[in-house]
Amino acid sequence: MKTKPENDKELYDKVNHETARIKWSELEKHFAAGAVVYVSEDLDLVDVAVRISHDDKDNVQRWMAEGKLHKVKDEQAQVWAVADSTLWASVVHPFVLVQPDKKSLH
Repeated sequence: MKTKPENDKELYDKVNHETARIKWSELEKHFAAGAVVYVSEDLDLVDVAVRISHDDKDNVQRWMAEGKLHKVKDEQAQVWAVADSTLWASVVHPFVLVQPDKKSLH
């Protein structure tokens, strides 16, 4: 049985450990289901995942209003598909949060 992290640092460390680089082609089925969410490079992917898991509506709504957090748009998905991009990903059920991998952009 999995235990729930006792505090935010433990949860942050758990999410950080479970975050991985993944090819866009492996995320396409999740995108087709409407479950892939873009996280701006201005934000810490792990912090965003933790805040979403804590239902931090204030920050999530602010990031959405600023365009820093949104479902991946068709145009972006096409660019990533053509480039076979690698992204950082973190799962916060039912969503997969993604952020461009700066190393793969060069």
